[in-house]
Amino acid sequence: MSGTVEEHKRVRRAARAIRDEVATESVDVAPNVSQYDAWTLDAVVHGSEDVSPEVLRELAVAGLTLQPTLS
Repeated sequence: MSGTVEEHKRVRRAARAIRDEVATESVDVAPNVSQYDAWTLDAVVHGSEDVSPEVLRELAVAGLTLQPTLS
């Protein structure tokens, strides 16, 4: 299994914060297949302006960033 247990917990906590606080279509946590041995979180949200500071904090704690994509 990729990544540490603590890292996985932080990413899952960030995923839960997104699901609970932001209008989402999907949220997925998976091992990142790369040389970095990390976890990724993919989420489809309805507008990043609705992402609260609490959710952004959980993303930062997990070492994640919010990356907008074209629909």
